[in-house]
Amino acid sequence: MMRLARRLYPICRSITGDGVRETLGVVAERLPLELHEVASGTPVFDWTVPPEWNVRDAAIRDAAGRRVVDFRASNLHLVNYSVPVARRLSLAELRPRLHSLPERPDWIPYRTSYYNETWGFCLAHRQLEALAEGDYAVEIDSTLAPGNLTWGELLVPGASSDEVLVSCHVCHPSLANDNLSGIAVCTLLAEELAATDRRLSYRFLFIPGTIGSITWLAHNRDAAERVRAGLVAANLGDPGSYHYKRSRRGAAAIDRAAEAVLAETGDRFAVEEFVPFGYDERQYCSPGFDLAVGSLTRTPYGRYPEYHSSADNLDFIRAEALAGSLALYRRVLDRLEEGSLDDAGAEAAPAVASPATPEDARRYLNTNPHCEPQLGKRGLYGSLGGGTEGRDRQLALLWVLNLSDGRHSLADVAARSGMPVAAIREAAERLVEAGLLREA
Repeated sequence: MMRLARRLYPICRSITGDGVRETLGVVAERLPLELHEVASGTPVFDWTVPPEWNVRDAAIRDAAGRRVVDFRASNLHLVNYSVPVARRLSLAELRPRLHSLPERPDWIPYRTSYYNETWGFCLAHRQLEALAEGDYAVEIDSTLAPGNLTWGELLVPGASSDEVLVSCHVCHPSLANDNLSGIAVCTLLAEELAATDRRLSYRFLFIPGTIGSITWLAHNRDAAERVRAGLVAANLGDPGSYHYKRSRRGAAAIDRAAEAVLAETGDRFAVEEFVPFGYDERQYCSPGFDLAVGSLTRTPYGRYPEYHSSADNLDFIRAEALAGSLALYRRVLDRLEEGSLDDAGAEAAPAVASPATPEDARRYLNTNPHCEPQLGKRGLYGSLGGGTEGRDRQLALLWVLNLSDGRHSLADVAARSGMPVAAIREAAERLVEAGLLREA
C-alpha cells in the first residue's frame, strides 16, 4: 500500500482530466477496473458534468525570470482548476490571488475552484512574506474544455445480488492521507475479496469527490437499489484512532457491524452520528436515495492540522496504519457476511421539544432530493473550495436539505443537527428563496 501511494503521489489529480485517468490506470494494473466516462455538459440531477481540466505547467516568475512559485516543485502551488493565464502583474495586483496559511507558515494549502472560472496560486506564508515589491510574470499552461468525467468501477460478485458499496475519491493531487490512503486500502481490499468466496457482492468505486458520486448515482439507479450497505473510505493512513460515522438511517446493518467490530478491537475509537457534510456518504445518504452507507476513517477530515495542506505527505501516513485499516475493513465486511442486512429499527432521530414558534413547526420538502443540489450556482456556497471558512452556514443549509422530507419540522432539524434553530430557520428561508424547498 505504501508503494502504491508513493507511485500515485506525484500525479496532479482533479475531478476530471488526465490525472484521474493516469491514477485509475495504475490501479487497473492490480484490479480489472471498468473505466466509465460521461461527457462534459451532461446533466446529472441538479448538477452538470463540468469541462475537463488539464494542466501542463504553472509558475510565477520574478523580474529576473526565476520561478518563485513553481508548479513543478508541488502541484499544490496551483489552485486546482485554474484557467490559463499569461500576464504580468504587480505584487499588489497579485496578492488577492495568493493563498497561504499564516498559522502554518511553512505549509502550502490546497485550494480548488471547480465551478467558478478563476485562477490562483498557493504558497507557504513564509514564502509569501518574502516576495519583493515589483512586477511578476504569471504563467498557467492549462486547458478547460469539453471532455469527460472518468471513474473506475469493479464488481466482485458473490452468491447474492445484494451489494456492499465501497467508495473512495480519486480527485485530490498530492495529498497522501486524504486521498491516497483510501485508494490504497480499497485496492488491496478488492484484491483480497476477489480471491475468496463471498455470500454478498461488493462494488468498488474509485470516483472524483461529490460530482463523481452524483454522476454514478444518476447513471446507476438500478445498481443503487441493490446496495444494502456501504462504506466511504478516506483518511486511513494517519496514526490517529478510528472514527465511524453512521449512515443517515443510524441503525442499519453497516452501522451495527462497524460499531461491533470497533468495540472488539480493544482500541480507542469514536462513533458519530450522521452529518450531511464530509465525503460522498452525503450523496449516498441524500433523502432521495437514503442508502445505508457510513464512513469509516481514522482521524476525520478537517480534524488534523495537516489536512488539505502540503504536510499531508508521504511522511505523514504510516504503513502500520494502512495495514490496520485494511484489516479493520475486512473484519467489518466479514461481519456483514455473517449477519442480516435488515435495519434494526427506524431512522435515528432524537426526541424533540415543542417548537418555540409557529415558524419552527413548519415542515418542508426538498425539491431536489436525489443528491444535494448545487448550491454554488445559486450563490449559496463559497466559490473557492478546500478551506473551512463559512462551514457552519453551509452545514445548516445541508441539514435542512437532508431532513426536508415532509416529516421533520425546523425544530426537528435543529434538534437532530445540534444547531441553533435560528440558524436552521435562516437556512430554510434562503433555500425557499432559491427554489430548493417548498412547504409540505
